Amino acid sequence: MHPDFLTVGEVARLVGVSVRTLHHYESVGLLTPSRRSASGYRLYSADDIDRLHTILVYRALEFPLEKIQQILVSGTAPIEELISQRDLLQEKQEHLQSVLDSVQTMIEVHTMKKTMSAADRAKASHAQYRDEAEAAYGSTDAYQQSAQRVAGFTDQDWTRVSDRMDAFEQACARALAGEVAPGSDEANKLAEEHLSLMQDYFDCSYNQQVLIGMTYVSDPRFTAHYDQRSTGLAAWISAAINANAVIHGVDIDTPVWQ
Repeated sequence: MHPDFLTVGEVARLVGVSVRTLHHYESVGLLTPSRRSASGYRLYSADDIDRLHTILVYRALEFPLEKIQQILVSGTAPIEELISQRDLLQEKQEHLQSVLDSVQTMIEVHTMKKTMSAADRAKASHAQYRDEAEAAYGSTDAYQQSAQRVAGFTDQDWTRVSDRMDAFEQACARALAGEVAPGSDEANKLAEEHLSLMQDYFDCSYNQQVLIGMTYVSDPRFTAHYDQRSTGLAAWISAAINANAVIHGVDIDTPVWQ
């Protein structure tokens, strides 16, 4: 074998693709090895391997083989498409990082639960989102009211809040498992209980409750928190809140923080 060439098996191991994939790329004219050995074995050059890496990048971006062939023949990269794909990948990366952060937080919270009291867990949970809440709602009456109330919470208050929230989540998980429909009497009672929980912090309206419920499905941290108890729980709670709010005259398509 020539020292500057690799066999199909060596290329497969080096790049991390199957021999069958390399054979297929050759059969469709996408990647033809530069040489053959005296025994007829495929031999790939450094340029062949560079071409293979290019093909694999486009495949990872879900470009069809025919389009990759056109790109390689023309020698011109589709810049606009690559930029679009890059932006999508960055969004996915940010989303996955957010989910990863949520999972790490859950692990830390569950690890600490063995030594933390209910009051301490409630304080930690509140503190976790305090800065974001201040940035988003710091100028509102609701935030100021919440800050004042929380400042006066005793350990007994934090324990009560924690126990009520835990009982609420358990009840919602049972309702979800029992296929209780949002908008039913049972679901509406749970939505009212959620509203009461929010009113421990400020005078929460149905409009504001709907917006809070929306974050349970839009923010992967909240989704992960609820769905660890039961898959789909975050979406069910949000739907139950919406259905109950409609009864009270809220336009759930355009809720306003008021």
